[in-house]
Amino acid sequence: MPHLDVSRLRLPTGPRADWALAGLVLALAGVAEGQRLGADWDASASVIGSWILAAAVCAVLPLRRRHPAAVGWCTVLGTGAYYLLSTVDGPLVVIPIAALYTLAAQGRIQASVAMAAVMVIGVGAGALVGTGDVTGTAVFMLTGWLVAVVALGAMRHDRLAYAEEQAKGRATQERLRIARELHDVVGHTMSMIHVQASSTLHRLEKNPHLAEEALTAIKQNSKDGLQELRATLGVLRQVDEEAPTTPAPGLSRIDELISSAALAGLEVRVERSGVRAPLPAAVDLATYRIVQESLTNAVRHSGARHVAVDLHHGQREMTLSVTDDGHGATGTAHGSGIAGMTERARALGGTLSAEPGRTGGFTVRARLPLPDHHEPTGGAVDDPDSAGG
Repeated sequence: MPHLDVSRLRLPTGPRADWALAGLVLALAGVAEGQRLGADWDASASVIGSWILAAAVCAVLPLRRRHPAAVGWCTVLGTGAYYLLSTVDGPLVVIPIAALYTLAAQGRIQASVAMAAVMVIGVGAGALVGTGDVTGTAVFMLTGWLVAVVALGAMRHDRLAYAEEQAKGRATQERLRIARELHDVVGHTMSMIHVQASSTLHRLEKNPHLAEEALTAIKQNSKDGLQELRATLGVLRQVDEEAPTTPAPGLSRIDELISSAALAGLEVRVERSGVRAPLPAAVDLATYRIVQESLTNAVRHSGARHVAVDLHHGQREMTLSVTDDGHGATGTAHGSGIAGMTERARALGGTLSAEPGRTGGFTVRARLPLPDHHEPTGGAVDDPDSAGG
C-alpha cells in the first residue's frame, strides 16, 4: 500500500484558502437549498434567487484582501437578502464573518463594528417578525461570534503593528550603531590626517626631516583608517573579505592613539589603575572609542596642547576620564561625537558626562559597568564592525 506522508500535507493559504472556503460554503448552501425542491425537482423563483445570491456572495470572498470594505458590505447585504428569500438556515453567514475578520485585522475597526451591528440588527429584526429558524438564541449566538471575530482581528492587527514597530526600532538602532562606528573610524583618522598635513605644510621648507616623518604618519593613519572602513563596509555588504591585519580596537591599541595624537601636536599622558585583568569585549571597545573620540575632539576643536587620560579598572565597573587644557569648548554641539559616546555608555548600562572645566579645558567622564560573567579577550577586543565579513 502506498504510504501517505501526513507531514507534507499543507492547508491552503491566501487566495487559495478563500476559494476553498467559498467552494465549501457554496456546496453546503446548495445542499441546504436542495431541501426546498419538490419531488419533481421543480425550483421556484425564490430557490433560484437564493442560489444566485449564495454564488455571488461566495464569488467575491477572494477579493477581501484587496477591497475589504467593499467585499464586507457586499457579503453582508447579499447574505441578508439570501436569508430573506430562503427558508432554510444555510451556512452562508460564514462568508461575511470571514470578510469581517479581514477588515478588523487591517485595523479598520469602525467599519467592522458597523458591519457587525448591521448583521445583528438584521438578524434581530428577523427574530422579532418570527422568520423560520431565526430566534432570540440565534441572535445572541451570532452577536457573540461577531464580537469574537472583531476582537481576534483587532488583536492580529495590534500584534502585526507591534512586530513592525519592533523591526523598525531594531533597524533604527542598527543604523545608529553603524553611523557611530563610521563616525569614530573616519572622524578620528581624517582629523589626525588634517592636522598632520597642515603641520607638514609649515615644516616642509624649514625642516624637511620632520615633514617626512609627518607624511609617513599620514600614510600609516590613512592605511589603518581605510582598513577599518573596509572592514565595516564589508560587514554591511555581508561578503567574505580578508580579515584586517591590524589588531581589533581595544585598550591594547591605546599606544597607537597616543602616537597619532602626538604627531598632531598633543601631549597625552595615560594613567591606568585597578585590576590587571582583561576587560569584556564590549567594555574594552567602548573605552577605546570614548578615548579616541575625546582625543579627536581635543585635536579638532579645543586647541589643547596636553591631555590626561585616567583609566580605572574596578571590580564592578570601568571608569575613565579624558581632560584637556584647551579653551573648554568642543564644537560638537551640532555633531554626533558626544552623542555617540553617550550612546555607547548607555548601551552598556553606564553613564557619560562631557563638560568644560571650571578653570578651562574640557573633561569627558564615563562609567561602564562590568557584566557578572564575560569572556576574557586578552586586551584586544573583537570589534563587530572591524571583522572582515
